[in-house]
Amino acid sequence: MLSKINDSLTKNPIIKKTREGKDVTNIGAFAFGDVVCFTVEAPREFGASAVVLRICKDGGEDRDYPFSFTDSELGVDTYSLELDTAALCGPEKDGLFYYEILFLRGYDTLFTNTYNYVDFELSSHSEGRFLMLVYKKDYTTPAWFRGKVMYQIFVDRFFKGEGKVESRDDVVMNEDWDNGIPQYPKKSGDALKNNMFFGGNLWGVAQKLPYLKELGVGVIYLCPIFKAYSNHKYDTGNYLEVDGMFGGDEAFENLIKRADEYGIKIILDGVFNHTGDDSLYFDKYGNYGGHGAYSDPSSPFVDWFRFRRYPDEYEDWWGIKILPKLNHSNDSCRKFFTDKGGVTEKYVKMGIGGWRLDVVDELPDNFLDEMRETVKAASDGEAMIIGEVWENAAEKISYNRRRRYLRGDQLDSVMNYPLRNGILSLLLDKDTALLADTLKAIYASYPKCVCDGLMNLLGTHDTQRIITVLGEGSENMDGFSNDELATRKLTDAQRARAVKLLKIAAAVQYTVYGVPSVFYGDEVGLEGYHDPFCRKPFPWGREDMDILDFYKKLGAIRAQYDVFADGDFAIECASGAFMAYSRTKNGERITVALNVGIAPQRFEREGVDLLTCEKFGGFVPAQSVVILR
Repeated sequence: MLSKINDSLTKNPIIKKTREGKDVTNIGAFAFGDVVCFTVEAPREFGASAVVLRICKDGGEDRDYPFSFTDSELGVDTYSLELDTAALCGPEKDGLFYYEILFLRGYDTLFTNTYNYVDFELSSHSEGRFLMLVYKKDYTTPAWFRGKVMYQIFVDRFFKGEGKVESRDDVVMNEDWDNGIPQYPKKSGDALKNNMFFGGNLWGVAQKLPYLKELGVGVIYLCPIFKAYSNHKYDTGNYLEVDGMFGGDEAFENLIKRADEYGIKIILDGVFNHTGDDSLYFDKYGNYGGHGAYSDPSSPFVDWFRFRRYPDEYEDWWGIKILPKLNHSNDSCRKFFTDKGGVTEKYVKMGIGGWRLDVVDELPDNFLDEMRETVKAASDGEAMIIGEVWENAAEKISYNRRRRYLRGDQLDSVMNYPLRNGILSLLLDKDTALLADTLKAIYASYPKCVCDGLMNLLGTHDTQRIITVLGEGSENMDGFSNDELATRKLTDAQRARAVKLLKIAAAVQYTVYGVPSVFYGDEVGLEGYHDPFCRKPFPWGREDMDILDFYKKLGAIRAQYDVFADGDFAIECASGAFMAYSRTKNGERITVALNVGIAPQRFEREGVDLLTCEKFGGFVPAQSVVILR
């Protein structure tokens, strides 16, 4: 007979895990060769006669490992099991596993996947089993990235710097930096030329390095900068040339040099899944000499794409004909990016800090394997590789294939969209449940070196502005046309409420494990709805100084306390509208408490509130956050 554990039982087993004697109850990722010791303390009256670990490799068959009875004291029976991850994985030396713990009690078999045990908060997949990721023993991520603040820049909209730039006859230049509206379609999904520019360039990014340094920024993530037709550059025309409208190679080399002087590294956006149809490789319009795959059937690039009927029917990215999809099963195509001397190595050797990979789910495993090997060799292991993944990356499935992003052969980090979802749920629904569950699930399923370098975001070029979402109270603006959204702004009351909530959101973003990534303008309250309205020019001279000062303070706190770089993380309390969590390292502990409710919340914790530099009084005010040392 199979049954669930009776919730009415007053005394249930407690399950713990240790590794080398250290409690790892809330961790579910282990290096190959780690020996994990499971300990079960079951009250005698619970009636368990045996305890069994049932585990299976992803897609494999179950294996049962019985616990050993080790002790009995004061009516509590103790069982233990040592699990050798090397024996578990075998020759692959990594793997994804799902497991549960079974209690045999008379004729019943009781399953942990149906009950939430004390001290056993682990990540589980949809079928309820707990997740265990085993990664390569030598897997690590660049230490320099941890503890930093990242800043994402959409180059055309950041700052018009002084320096030589290229002009184009097919460009519409919008000279109204302060009030200009980005080019937009009548309804989302309609064709759009994307040839309206505001004039931001890489010279401008270099000129604003003092501003970014004051903000506490240590990493700049640039949206695509390679030669391309559009203002957003996700339709690459030539991977080996920086776009002339941004200042070309000269401006880029200047930026790398200047940024290095400020201790800031540059992360580039790698759009390697597709090119533009107006590109050196496809050349649909003959602008590159007529030697591309579309314009010349004998072109060396023909096999870089998949034609169903040459030349007009070809695979593209999600039905967007101007973005023909690259064929990475072709060795020549793939190795153009991943080999020594290829695109990814070229810019690493120029001095960039790494790559953010656009739509990484659509890049094959061998592309990621080869790229990692090349860029790590070119940078002594120091180049970051960050993937655009919107879900839990430890068990991500794309195109019916389980991905192995975080097992040591591919990525160092991913964009932490689940954190954004949790923060929005906290602030809009006034409930800490999703945020707490998300933080625990990720911390329990990613290697810690990945957790410490997660790209924690509140907004990007693909989302609505965070202050706009908080002011509107929802991301759903389906009732408004693009004509309306182009000029719509928050009311004074909406904005005042949004500013309070934004400060809580930013405080969480800066203090949980991972690296905060600020989308340009969020730190000064720039508003905007969905793409392209989230890509307005930076409001220089019209910044919201209250918000900016708060971001500067967060940056200073993060830089001052090393605990935010790679300290341990634990949730102390999460109930309703109140939440508290701590970061600890080498005996130092910093606690963050936030209250999104309408009444003050009592919180017993001594310390100094780092946001106000005052002794904490024991109450967290309504709609506020405190950071306590």
